[in-house]
Amino acid sequence: MKTFLLILVVAAVTLALRLIPVYLFSKQGARMPQWLSDLSLLMPGAIVALLVVYSLKDTALALPASWLPALCGVLTAAALQHFKKNTLVSVFAATAVYMMLQRLLMP
Repeated sequence: MKTFLLILVVAAVTLALRLIPVYLFSKQGARMPQWLSDLSLLMPGAIVALLVVYSLKDTALALPASWLPALCGVLTAAALQHFKKNTLVSVFAATAVYMMLQRLLMP
């Protein structure tokens, strides 16, 4: 029962956070502030950069078997995102490349 209530609270907070901006900026003539518009353009790239840094922070540079799969995965994701502009394809393909190289290179 506690788990259900926790999930319910998390869902309610998530829904509220998604609906508040719609409510605030849906009024006639209400516009999003310029700083918020600029921030919305910068955030996706900043989040991806943060995720890449966090994912690679424990990579041992002394062992090529450790950093080579990670590097290939990051390069795969970057190339596919640049050319295809499809996040799901980029993430799934990069994960597949990383996992295959991890299995092949690790003893």
